[in-house]
Amino acid sequence: MKKFINSVDAFLGESLTGFGAAHGDLVTVNLEPAFITRAGGAASGKVALVSGGGSGHEPLHGGFVGRGMLHAACPGQVFTSPTPDQILAAAEAVDGGGGVLFIVKNYSGDIMNFEMAAEMFGGDNATVVTNDDVAVEDSSFTTGRRGVAGTVIVEKVVGAAAEDGADLETCRALGERVNKATGSMGVALTSCTVPAAGTPTFAIGEDEIEMGVGIHGEPGRRRMKLAPADDIATEMTDAIVQDLAPAGGSRGILLVNGFGGTPLLELYVIYNAVAKRLADKGIAVSRSLVGNYTTSLEMAGCSITLTIADDEMLRLWDAPVHTAGLRWGC
Repeated sequence: MKKFINSVDAFLGESLTGFGAAHGDLVTVNLEPAFITRAGGAASGKVALVSGGGSGHEPLHGGFVGRGMLHAACPGQVFTSPTPDQILAAAEAVDGGGGVLFIVKNYSGDIMNFEMAAEMFGGDNATVVTNDDVAVEDSSFTTGRRGVAGTVIVEKVVGAAAEDGADLETCRALGERVNKATGSMGVALTSCTVPAAGTPTFAIGEDEIEMGVGIHGEPGRRRMKLAPADDIATEMTDAIVQDLAPAGGSRGILLVNGFGGTPLLELYVIYNAVAKRLADKGIAVSRSLVGNYTTSLEMAGCSITLTIADDEMLRLWDAPVHTAGLRWGC
């Protein structure tokens, strides 16, 4: 295992300290318990968005704290859910009287700990659970579909609505609507290595890929031989479109997301193939994003996320955002 690391125990704290130092104009980092908030503090009468999950998926979620997205994020240890005390402390730090919306990926540990924090939290709150992964219905981490890169789109769209002053119920309902309109699927070329384990999460042959892999290295739909990029992209795109079943003439937000170890050169090859396949199916790509947004440490591979978007979603997607991981219109 080769990583830039001093010790496993200090790894997360040192990374968070570095993140806070690099982006001190945008965020404030608290270490005991660990959470990240906007540098401006509480939400001042507006709905505050709080998310989080295991570390190792950066820039999700801490990289999306800032104007137009999250008010706070709670990083757990690598691939480990944040604890209820982290989540509670973050919610209390950013609640400005408009209530708190928790955005939670559908993993058993995340669901349990966010539910506990929500019960302990004294203010108004609601929860949106993301479950956009179309690859499998159940996995070693979940009951039901996994929440993956579609979470970024939910956080961006709902974050813009909260910035506009939408109330808690409006933000919750919007988050549910975006999640239902979103599908994702991933593929792995290699495994990743969790520092505390020191060995690859799974074994895969040099000529194999894992179709439908999860963001923690969970098994997907099937192990298959490496194929041309067009064939891989077509299988993933078709699975998403079949799941969403959009009407002809639909418009979409398309995210081609790297898992941490795949060059942009290759991600744009995938984007080209997906965009052509969607055009063949009568779906117009109205907005797009390509890069590393929901990673899996150093895993080589990518995921495709498609949101079938209406006018309101596109307007909120276009709204200004200023975070460490996403910025436009500012």
